[in-house]
Amino acid sequence: MSLDDLRKIDREFLTPAQVAEILNCSAHGVRIWARQRPEQLGFPVCIVGSRVKIPKRPFLRFMGVSDAE
Repeated sequence: MSLDDLRKIDREFLTPAQVAEILNCSAHGVRIWARQRPEQLGFPVCIVGSRVKIPKRPFLRFMGVSDAE
């Protein structure tokens, strides 16, 4: 999956698995980091019950995609 693929997703939130593929790390690691140290990620996260969701546009901006509006 590429950043362009993420841009084309017709949802406002990304999963830890989608983000992990771009960041080249594990989805479990993204989930742990989001829960324990979200301020260090560089992009916002939403914890909904046991789920971690990542707002698509802020993540894409964090990754340098300028037209992530």
